[in-house]
Amino acid sequence: MSLLDIANRHIDEIVAIRRDIHANPELGFEEVRTSALIAGKLRAWGIETHEKVGNTGVVGVVRGRRAGAGTIGLRADMDALALRESNTLEHASKVEGRMHACGHDGHTAMLLGAAQALAENPDFDGTVHLIFQPAEEGRGGALAMLEAQLFERFPCDRIFGMHTCPALPLGQFGIRSHAMMAASGRWQVRFNGTGGHGGAYPHLSTDLSLVLAHFLLGLQSIVSRNVAPADPATISVGHIGAGDPEAMNVIPAELRISGTMRAFSDEVQALLEKRLRAHAELAAATEGATAHVKCWWNSVPLMNDPDATRNAIRAAHDVVGAQAVDPEQAPLTGGDDFAFFARKRPGAYMLIGNGLGKGDGQGDVHTPYYDFNDKALPLGIAYWLSVVNKELGGTLGAA
Repeated sequence: MSLLDIANRHIDEIVAIRRDIHANPELGFEEVRTSALIAGKLRAWGIETHEKVGNTGVVGVVRGRRAGAGTIGLRADMDALALRESNTLEHASKVEGRMHACGHDGHTAMLLGAAQALAENPDFDGTVHLIFQPAEEGRGGALAMLEAQLFERFPCDRIFGMHTCPALPLGQFGIRSHAMMAASGRWQVRFNGTGGHGGAYPHLSTDLSLVLAHFLLGLQSIVSRNVAPADPATISVGHIGAGDPEAMNVIPAELRISGTMRAFSDEVQALLEKRLRAHAELAAATEGATAHVKCWWNSVPLMNDPDATRNAIRAAHDVVGAQAVDPEQAPLTGGDDFAFFARKRPGAYMLIGNGLGKGDGQGDVHTPYYDFNDKALPLGIAYWLSVVNKELGGTLGAA
């Protein structure tokens, strides 16, 4: 029986679980229902289960029937996004303003599928830790699990992660050694001035619209004129707010602007922060206003370990063949806090093809029409089982 045959054995159940999670999305550290569902399934399959690891995190422990001291971690994230779903699918979100728009429902389902298969046939050396992580979407779930002594309680020689990728066709995998994903940061700036009457006394006010104009122009020069052309980096504006749309003759006394930033090295991270602060303070000073700047990073650059990556590639080869695995996947400016795990233990983070389309249940991640492609579920389950084979001498799917 091949790895895909094993992965498909209970696929109807896994699809149902995935769609149930999709219909009932929960934000980071609020995954109470999702965690309970995961823990219930693991226990039903006879797997040692630990709850509340880093708030709502869950860890399952599967020990191989053969002697061996090796340990690995397989990680899936569980949280949804604060987004209103536009799909009309039967399993569309039932929760207003909440949606699984990044595939974490699929990630969780694939790891549960692998857990079920491993519990049925634990023919490997050592121990597999199934890590269901909360709050990947900017709320610090990986750090919370590390603070809860994740690796001290559940030792891992290596750790592996996987993420859906609509840009990759279904049936394909992509990975690269070293820099895989960017550090993901956030920034907020609050400008304060006097405000004033925009019609009668504009000359007596501190016009924050001018401050904003200076700041936006400077912001767009940070990457183009401060970061080396060979180093990918991004700064983008996500929100601007000031005044009241009903008070069109009032110059506001406060303006807030915020956004995201991405970098692939600690040095560029520090540079982006430094220059952003300088531009905000200079823009405010030109008009006699003040600037209050806050920057923080939700994740560090995600660096794949070369040896772990080689085994991940070999594992994917055994599922879909070498022709369907890109070992030189272009680095992504998206971020994932799996990077914090990969700084503590050698790790490899794989992309699994989801296929990109348009319309209901289609589109890219973080959009209101996205839905995880259920046809990818057996491929992801088979990949996890193959990783166990490569890392711990497993025999699942062996002829």
